[in-house]
Amino acid sequence: MKSNIQVDKDRVRPDGVSKVTGSLKYLTDLTFPNMLYGKILRSSHPHAKILSIQTEEAENLPGVEAVLTYKDVPGMNRFGMIIPDQPVLCEERARYVGDAVAAIAATSIEIAEKALKLIQVEYEVLPIIDTPEKALLSNAIKLHPAGNICHRSSYSNGNITAAFEACEAIVEETYELPRQLHGYMETEGGVVVPQEDGGIYVYAATQHGFKDRFQLSRILGMPETMIRIISSPIGGSFGGKDELNIQPYAALLALKTNCPVKIHNTRAESIRASLKRHPMKITAKTGTDSTGKILAHQVKIIADKGAYATLGPAVLDFAVEHAAGPYIIPNIETEGISVYTNNGVTGEFRGFGGNQITFALEGQLDRLANVLDMDPIALRRMNLRKATDLGPLGHRIAPTDSAALVLNEIQKLSESSDHQQTASKWKRFGSGIAIAMHGGGLGFGRLDSAGGRLSLNKEGKIEISFGFEECGQGLLSVIENLVIEEVGCSPQDIKIVIGDTSVVPVSGSSTASRGTSIVWQSLQKMKEPFKKKIVEHVSSVLSIPHENLYLGDNGIWEIGKDNGPCMTYKECAEGLQDGTVITSFHFPVTPDAVNGGHFLYSFGGVKVNVEVDILSGKVKVISINHVISAGPVVSPNGFRGQIEGGGVMSLGYTMMEEVKMLKSQYVTHNFDSYLMPNIVDVPFDTNVYAIEDLYEGDNYGPRGVGEIGTIAITPAIVKAIHDAIGCWVTKLPISSEEILEKVESRGMLPWI
Repeated sequence: MKSNIQVDKDRVRPDGVSKVTGSLKYLTDLTFPNMLYGKILRSSHPHAKILSIQTEEAENLPGVEAVLTYKDVPGMNRFGMIIPDQPVLCEERARYVGDAVAAIAATSIEIAEKALKLIQVEYEVLPIIDTPEKALLSNAIKLHPAGNICHRSSYSNGNITAAFEACEAIVEETYELPRQLHGYMETEGGVVVPQEDGGIYVYAATQHGFKDRFQLSRILGMPETMIRIISSPIGGSFGGKDELNIQPYAALLALKTNCPVKIHNTRAESIRASLKRHPMKITAKTGTDSTGKILAHQVKIIADKGAYATLGPAVLDFAVEHAAGPYIIPNIETEGISVYTNNGVTGEFRGFGGNQITFALEGQLDRLANVLDMDPIALRRMNLRKATDLGPLGHRIAPTDSAALVLNEIQKLSESSDHQQTASKWKRFGSGIAIAMHGGGLGFGRLDSAGGRLSLNKEGKIEISFGFEECGQGLLSVIENLVIEEVGCSPQDIKIVIGDTSVVPVSGSSTASRGTSIVWQSLQKMKEPFKKKIVEHVSSVLSIPHENLYLGDNGIWEIGKDNGPCMTYKECAEGLQDGTVITSFHFPVTPDAVNGGHFLYSFGGVKVNVEVDILSGKVKVISINHVISAGPVVSPNGFRGQIEGGGVMSLGYTMMEEVKMLKSQYVTHNFDSYLMPNIVDVPFDTNVYAIEDLYEGDNYGPRGVGEIGTIAITPAIVKAIHDAIGCWVTKLPISSEEILEKVESRGMLPWI
C-alpha cells in the first residue's frame, strides 16, 4: 500500500487500546439492576389495516411486565427528522414490514419473545405498492394523506431544448441502483433507565443526541430537560443510526414499568426495521459539441422512499445538487422525485445520494468520451470547474481548485505503469477513472448549529467538549490531534468529553462530513481566549510577563527555560477562577438562497484496475488508487481508514450488495444471505494520496472525509469493465450473469 501521508508512528487513537482488547463497553453492553428486556412486535404484512390488537394473553404470561400499543403513547405518536410521519406504534394501518405494532417488557428475552407470539393482531391485508412507478399511477392507493410523493426537488439553468439541438454528440442512459445495508457490526440497541424525578437516561447509539432528545420529548410528552441522552461509543453507523430506532420503545416501557429496559435488535430485526440506502433509477441525457464541450445535461431521478420520510427529502436535494458534479454545464435540467412505497424505509447513508448521482454523471462522461473517441480525462478537463466558478446550483461556494488538482493526480496515476496482468486467454483487464465533489454540512436553509467548549477543569486537564458521537469514525483522534496542535499541550493533558447531552454543548449532528471541520473551526475561535485566560492567571501569580508564557506539555512554560513548566495545569486549575471558553456558530453555508446548497466541498478521484473472467463472468477489482483533496490531514491513520473503508463499502455496493425485496418482503434476513466484501475482496494494491493544500485565502480548514472516499468508486469500476470487455453496465450490483450475457452477445467466446 502506498500513500503520501506522513504518519506519526507513536500516536494511537484514544479509544484504540480498549477497542482492540475488547474492554470498551458499548452502550448495548450495559446492564442495570432490575433490568427488563424489551421486544417489538412488527407488522406481519407490508400493507394492512389493523382491525384489532388483543394483548391480554401476553400480559398474563408470567414474567411479562408491560405490553404497550399506540394507546400508551402519551405524546405525539410520530417521529421523523424532517417529516414526522412514522408512527411509534401503529394505530389503524401498517405500511411496511418494519412497522411497530406493540412493545413488550419482560424479565428475560425468552419470555418477551414468547409473549410476542401471544399478541393477536387482526389485519385486513391491503394491496401493496412495491415500486415507485406503481405508486405514481393515478389510481394507486394513497399511503399517506397527502399522497405518495414524499418530496420533489429540481434545478434548471439555460435552455435545455435549444442546447440539445446544437449538440454533435448525445448519449442517454438509465442507471439503476440498489438498496444497500449499512452493515454495522453493532445492531441498534441500548438501555433506558427511569430516574426518581420522573425523567429518563437513554443509553443508546445515535448520531445526534440533541435531536433524539427533541423527538423523544414530543413522543413522551416530557420536557427535554428531563431526558438525558448518552450516545457514545457506537459500534458503527454510516448514517443508519441518525434516526430514532429502539429509543421510543425502550423509553415508553421504562416509564411504564419504572425499571431499566434494554432492547437490542437481532440481526434479523435490524434488517427488517433499519434504514437502507435509497434505490434510485436515474435517466440522464447529455450532449456535447464536436470538441467535447458539454452543452446540455438532463437528469430525472426516481427514489424509492419506502414507507416513511426520515431524511429522504434532504437526500434527494443532495442528489439534485450534485447532478452536475465538478463540471460547468451551461444548460441543465434536473428533476427528482422521492416516492413512498410499501418497501423498507430508506434514509441517510454514507454519501447521502452522491453515490447514485455520480454513477450516472461519470457514466455519461465516459460514454461521451467513447462516442467522441476522446480521452476520458481530456473530456473531463475541458468541462471542469475553475477555482472561482459558481457551485452546481449556480450558487457561491468557497473558491477551490481542488477538482483540477485531483484530476491532475489521477492523470499521473493513469500514465504510470499499470498493474501486472496475468497471462490467460480467459482474462480481460481494464482500468477506469472517475472524480467527484461532495458538499459538507447540511446545506442552505437547514438548522446546522455548531460549537464546542474548551476549559481547564479542576483535575488540571484541558477539557474539550463537543456534542458529537464517536461512531467508529475516529473523531476522538481528530479532537486530540487538533487540540495538541492548536493549544500546544500533550495527549496526557487532554480530557475529551462527547456523547452526553447533560454535559456537552450543542455541536449539531455527527453526520454530513462535518465533524472534523467543526472541531477545527471551534478551536480557531476558542484557542486564543483560552490561552489568554491561562497565561494571564499564571502571569499574575508568578509575576512573569504574559508574553513570555506559553502552553506546553504538562503546564505553562516560560520562553527560554526548558527545565520544566513554571506552573502545571493542576496548579493552575487550583487558583484559576474561570478557565472556560465556549463557542457557538452556524456551519458555513452559501450566501445564496438555494435549497440545500453547500458552501464547503471535498473532492476525490479514483483509478481502478479490474480483471474480468470471461468464462465465469466474475469481476475482480485488483487495485484502487484514491486521490483526496480535503485540506490538511488531521489524523493520518484515521484519514486513510476512512478513505480505504469507504472505498471498500462502495466496492461492495458496486459488486455484490443488495437488500432484495420481493413483494415488499425482505428476502434477506441475515449476513448469510447478504454478501459484503471481506478481506479477500479488498485489493492488496489499495493506495491513498492526499492533496492537503487549500486554495489561497481559504480560512475554513480541513474538511471531513467520512464520505468522499465512497463516491467515485462505482463509475470507475464500471468504466474499467468497459475497458476490459467493451460493455457498459447500467445496473448494480454487477452480476456475473450480466457480464456473461454481454460477453456472449459480443462473441468473445467463439467456441460456445
